[in-house]
Amino acid sequence: MAVPDTETAPPEDRDDTEARARHAALSASIAEADAAYHGHDDPIMTDAEYDRLRRELEGIEERFPDLAGTGPASASVGAKPSESFGKVRHAVPMLSLGNAFADAEVEEFVARVRRFLNWPEDKELAFTAEPKIDGLSLSLRYENGALVTAATRGDGTVGENVTANAREVGDIPQRLDGDDVPPVCEVRGEVYLSHADFAAINARQEAAGKPLFANPRNAAAGSLRQLDPSVTASRPLRFFAYAWGEVDPPFEDRQSQVLERFRRWGLPVNDRTVVCADAAAMLAHYRAIEADRAGLGYDIDGVVYKVDDLGLQKRLGFVSRSPRWALAHKFAAETAVTVLEAIDINVGRTGSLNPLARLRPVTVGGVVVSNATLHNEGYVQGVGGDGEPIREGRDIRVGDTVTVQRAGDVIPKVMDVVLDKRPADSAPYAFPETCPACGSRAVREINPRTGRLDAVRRCTGGLICPAQSLERLKHFVSRNAFDLEGFGQTYIEVLFEAGLVKQPADLFRLEFEPLKAAIVARREALSAAKRAEGEAAPKKAKKKGEDEDKAIRNLLASVEARRYLPMNRFLFALGIRHIGESTSKALAKRFRDMPALMAAIEAAAASEGGKDWLELSGIPRIGPTTRDRLVESGFPSEEEAAGEGEAVRVRLTSVQRESLVNHYGSADAAREAIARAAAQRPGEGYHLIADDSEVGPVAAENLIAFFAEPHNREAVERLLAEVTVEPIEAGSSTAAFAGKTLVFTGTLEKMTRNEAKATAERLGAKVSGSVSAKTDLVIAGPGAGSKLKDAERHKVKVVTEDEWLALVADS
Repeated sequence: MAVPDTETAPPEDRDDTEARARHAALSASIAEADAAYHGHDDPIMTDAEYDRLRRELEGIEERFPDLAGTGPASASVGAKPSESFGKVRHAVPMLSLGNAFADAEVEEFVARVRRFLNWPEDKELAFTAEPKIDGLSLSLRYENGALVTAATRGDGTVGENVTANAREVGDIPQRLDGDDVPPVCEVRGEVYLSHADFAAINARQEAAGKPLFANPRNAAAGSLRQLDPSVTASRPLRFFAYAWGEVDPPFEDRQSQVLERFRRWGLPVNDRTVVCADAAAMLAHYRAIEADRAGLGYDIDGVVYKVDDLGLQKRLGFVSRSPRWALAHKFAAETAVTVLEAIDINVGRTGSLNPLARLRPVTVGGVVVSNATLHNEGYVQGVGGDGEPIREGRDIRVGDTVTVQRAGDVIPKVMDVVLDKRPADSAPYAFPETCPACGSRAVREINPRTGRLDAVRRCTGGLICPAQSLERLKHFVSRNAFDLEGFGQTYIEVLFEAGLVKQPADLFRLEFEPLKAAIVARREALSAAKRAEGEAAPKKAKKKGEDEDKAIRNLLASVEARRYLPMNRFLFALGIRHIGESTSKALAKRFRDMPALMAAIEAAAASEGGKDWLELSGIPRIGPTTRDRLVESGFPSEEEAAGEGEAVRVRLTSVQRESLVNHYGSADAAREAIARAAAQRPGEGYHLIADDSEVGPVAAENLIAFFAEPHNREAVERLLAEVTVEPIEAGSSTAAFAGKTLVFTGTLEKMTRNEAKATAERLGAKVSGSVSAKTDLVIAGPGAGSKLKDAERHKVKVVTEDEWLALVADS
């Protein structure tokens, strides 16, 4: 699978728009990989590639916080559970872990935890370190000591009920043995196969003429997710316990002590788990396990570190899809050398032209790979885009011998070119200037905010481009959008080519006979092609025709079943740039229905900021708060900035000042541009959407642009005539600040700003960076400035940090 890349600059030099485009591309690719890996046990990219994409996504979100949670993968953990099993809603979500690959990242993890907690360097802070098992995550629910439910991870919130199969796993006790077993206890761990058992299973598969499993992880996942428990019983699955979900009453000691409880209760716990006093000890244990990896007898792909103190874990909380108190330190990737035989260009649903390397098949770490992503134009040309190891000047050419790398079970990445083996007649690859799908011009536009060349080349054909229309339809029917059962890529292509479906609404007007005619025509065309190639065409059979009729009726039934859909999934299905699952959910919570949202978007468009305001908003290192203060008070001179007291309205760091001066060319030019921006500030209608911390200005601008196009609005209205959009399922109303919008300002003295934000979000609140009429509460510490005046103007309640902590304590 090609992963579209939209940048040419390394992460630290990306401008805002480049980062957002790259974030959207990464998020879509990761979501597709999650569905394949977790939902179908059939990975489409290597662990190394997946980890690289996930790390890059998280790096962008760290530099641009308003992007966090704005794509289908930003907060995703697994994949939607299969319809073949019953569903189990996890009482506590099953989250994933952040990854590290270098020693420095582990040291930074420890330092980051200390910073968040304001924990002095000389104060003890212990971590557990345990092997990271490469298997299938499983949650076991015990009530009064007896196993009552077993569920897979699923999408992290809802998993598959595999209780009958889990009872066949010898390592999993049917009853926990101990006086201190809580009445309710969810034990979490990993189901896996040993190397010896995996070899034996594949030997039986081969003897029976059945397909071989690719690796132990896939075999374990496939064994546990059998509809017939007797198949599971025939395969020697194993289990390691390492975590927990809901526990009543909760544990109140240390991670390491809970694992010892597990062991006493009869649960298998990995004996290579240790407690480490610092980063040096953690790294030493990592190296010891890495050295012993080949002799363990089962697959691991790294070491997991966790803060040992459970009280500190609770304080640290979670960010997006992972806990702040844990980190997975992955092992190094494997490499191989092969020949790049071709470069293909795929056109994405937003018109992006995405290069894909076709490789001479090569085995890397036991897996045969034949393609790889080429990121972007800059990477192909050898400029070292997005921090990759390829060195400047080593452009990638068809016919080159290249080094490829992987660290798991999927697609590799091209690391470098072996120049000594480059063919004498090779030529630099020329990126197409016309769209291969429709022939329209393909351009890299000038970013109006920054004046720089945009990193992504896009087709200008828009909706007349068949590739874009087709890809949008594929997105529309996908699992996390409308989830039209049975409508895979092949059927969508058949219907599109037959002219039956050009817009989403057309799917809801399909009829049996035209649908059948299109499918039969495609089948006959394929048969004719096989005959022309000398292959025997399959014989027609009455039963096959009956099965085909049944399949078509099932397709139509799946369409009918989706005439009622939650608003968040409706929005996500539209495929609007930068409107991912999380942003769609935020908008669905904010607005009662689609007419209300569309009216709000119209109001936002009418009060959108001018060109200079948008340009200022997009300058790296200038966040919304700094931007607002700049347009309020102007760009301060160095003498003014060095002053003291309330008179200094804008305090810029040296990096922020340098960013502004470099962007505009001089301090005087920056001052003039900011003055123009002040006269172009957006109105309340724009702020209503853009100031929502879960939406942000980029998403707001893309909503405005999408609905400003008459054909887009017409397509949405046609779709609304066919389906009923329902309010999003309400979240928990028990959280003390559920649905409230909070703003922190000034210096917090009792907790760090990050911890305060995490606490507010845990209690159900949204944290915004600016005060508006929609703000419910402002928490002000010493040094609070303009936001206090904004709160007074909007009549928003203001409390001190101590008063805030008292409210938290009462929650």
